Amino acid sequence: MAEKVDELCAVAGVGPLLQRDYSATIVGSSCTPEEIGRMLRERFVEFAPAETAAFDRADRHTGPLGVGDELDIRIALAGQCRVRVIHYDEQSLTLRTLCGHPEAGRITFGADRDERGRLIFRIRSRARSRGLLQYFGFFVLGKQMQGRCWIRFIRRVAEVCGGRIEGHIHVSSRKVDEDPGDRAGADAPTFTRSGLG
Repeated sequence: MAEKVDELCAVAGVGPLLQRDYSATIVGSSCTPEEIGRMLRERFVEFAPAETAAFDRADRHTGPLGVGDELDIRIALAGQCRVRVIHYDEQSLTLRTLCGHPEAGRITFGADRDERGRLIFRIRSRARSRGLLQYFGFFVLGKQMQGRCWIRFIRRVAEVCGGRIEGHIHVSSRKVDEDPGDRAGADAPTFTRSGLG
């Protein structure tokens, strides 16, 4: 598959490639992982806190998101940018950053059940900063803002599902080596269903 010239793959960024994970167990909900996957495609813009990152459909359509669809984002202190849907399945949605975004990479949102049958929701990003200015900005302020954004996103998913978070939301970040999905032309999610644990 040919590279789309406006996409910012992780290999195009600067600094370490960071894999950031946010996950939570949702209890008290009758939602299935497939229902959450459908909600992500139909109602994505409702989940992120607007004061941190306000999303909107670039095409203003109201149908479910599909591959190739784009979302405009207004990020606090960073301005306007855009992401594109590069993959989805029944339980997940993956976005890739486009030129102008402060990061170069992709992010997957998805639901599954753990070995005990509990509903798990996870967000995993694999990205580098777009440039040196964004790299320093991320460590000064962006890291905390991004963490708050995705934690609130997960809480909102639990709320819309009629459930609550059991315990706390797990957050981790580590430097990783590139994988094929971090390169141009590989429109793969950052994790698969079997990798939700």
